[in-house]
Amino acid sequence: MPQILLSEGPSNGVRLLTLNRPEALNALNTALLEALSEQLDIAETDPETKAVVITGSERAFAAGADINEMASRDVVGMLEDPRVQHWARIDRFVKPLIIAVNGFCLGGGCELAMRGDILIAGTNAQFGQPEINLGIMPGAGGTQRLVRAVGQSLAMQMVLTGEAIGAQRALAAGLITEICQPELTVERAMAIATTIASKGPIAVQLARESVRRGADMDLAAGLRFERHAFTILAATEDRREGLDAFRNKRKPQFSGR
Repeated sequence: MPQILLSEGPSNGVRLLTLNRPEALNALNTALLEALSEQLDIAETDPETKAVVITGSERAFAAGADINEMASRDVVGMLEDPRVQHWARIDRFVKPLIIAVNGFCLGGGCELAMRGDILIAGTNAQFGQPEINLGIMPGAGGTQRLVRAVGQSLAMQMVLTGEAIGAQRALAAGLITEICQPELTVERAMAIATTIASKGPIAVQLARESVRRGADMDLAAGLRFERHAFTILAATEDRREGLDAFRNKRKPQFSGR
């Protein structure tokens, strides 16, 4: 049986995970989500992995959930759906997660992409939540993450019409970070991840957490968390190394301590 998730690296601190169900346009079935959860477990405990890039094929990042699998579940099956735990595992991942999207990024694929910290998209990318066309709705965070990413009006239009948006509109709306030619998307994502991997890992972790938490806090609470994280870094060897390297005009050698 072919591997449904390919793992490469880490190289220069970056691990590349590639969704590999081409016959189903990388539809996210339980087995693929489980494999992704397992690989994130490995990446999180691997000291050589500083950041992770997730991508699909040039035709599709992921065209949605596996409809055949979904149709086989009744209400009890949905309540006991093992995919819920896999999605939660992805949410708990503590290292930087960069998503490289080409082609279709729909339904569950869009919900997976929105879990990334940075999204790079090819010019051919299409983002959408088409569940309404099947008489259902997003169920893995689509309504909640989309409104935070693009605002209520566009999120409402995408969710209620099922219509997708292209890369240019996704960029203008704030859903993605930048656009590349499709053949350069993974290369660009890897370059960004490599840059992040070269920084002090404790500072990266706390800065990432501060940005993520701040999105769900009021400004005062976010500022308190940021200051707390900033203060914690004063006790690290990496801070002393970074400041000393700057003063002596040399490249810092961060140890993660």
